[in-house]
Amino acid sequence: MTLAGQLRAGVSALGLALDERQLQQLLDYQGLIAKWNKVYNLTAVRDPQEMLTHHLLDSLAVVGPLRRQAGEGGRLLDVGAGAGLPGVVIAICCPGWQVDCVDAVAKKMAFVQQAAGSLGLPNLRGIHARVETLQDRYDVVASRAFASLVDFTGLTAGRLADGGVWLAMKGKRPDEEIAALGETVDVFHVEQLVVPGLQAERCIAWMRPVAAER
Repeated sequence: MTLAGQLRAGVSALGLALDERQLQQLLDYQGLIAKWNKVYNLTAVRDPQEMLTHHLLDSLAVVGPLRRQAGEGGRLLDVGAGAGLPGVVIAICCPGWQVDCVDAVAKKMAFVQQAAGSLGLPNLRGIHARVETLQDRYDVVASRAFASLVDFTGLTAGRLADGGVWLAMKGKRPDEEIAALGETVDVFHVEQLVVPGLQAERCIAWMRPVAAER
């Protein structure tokens, strides 16, 4: 099966409805990663097949949960975004979301900016900075394998808008990290994900500041 065919099958298995333009944008995005990887080493994954499952489909698995938990639009910050996973994928699939990707590595944010232009994504921005220096606030602050939950929430608490939530993509359920959070963070849902073609555990830890509930 072609990469395009596998992408379609994966999107269908995830229950997502994407149009032809979005599917092409996803494939073009993977192509851009492969092209830049030759010079800038954006990601350790090189094989197109592996890139599709480990990057695209892995990131696509959060689109449905994001819509259910946070709706069709708002402001999302992808922390430690690297090559833009899952931020670029969310920007493609959810045009109602303004997605800012932030990373301390300049070349990676240059790539995200290039992807925004090449793929025609006015709702996507790459920011070269440390997250703790940002001033804006977001409805969702997301990460994928960025840091422990304690470090992630501690570094980004000031970036959450009123009523905002954290979305942390993890492998297996991070019970030890959850236990270490203490009483200031409420883990209100741990959502198991099934990524088509990926034989590995994946989940999302959904969190919010306890003070926001009062």
